[in-house]
Amino acid sequence: MHQALRKHLRRPPHGQGMTEYIIIVAVVAVAAIGVYSLLGQTIRNQTAGIAQEIAGNDGGSALTAAASSANTARTQANVRKGLRNYNEDNR
Repeated sequence: MHQALRKHLRRPPHGQGMTEYIIIVAVVAVAAIGVYSLLGQTIRNQTAGIAQEIAGNDGGSALTAAASSANTARTQANVRKGLRNYNEDNR
């Protein structure tokens, strides 16, 4: 009985690796959501412009909209955010 208890206590803990993996995936997901919320409109406009060009159409208007969205994102990135103004001008 005593030997069986020792053998049981020497086993590595189960589930610890999975928990660490879940935490890392959650952090990456939060970071991706943050980047997408800041640059989402720009990414969508650029993708639309590329799709138009691949289809043989003029994608200039979509690419111009992407540049405009990028400028808006840069302006928003330079605005200091605090608890008083955090939700202002969010899109």
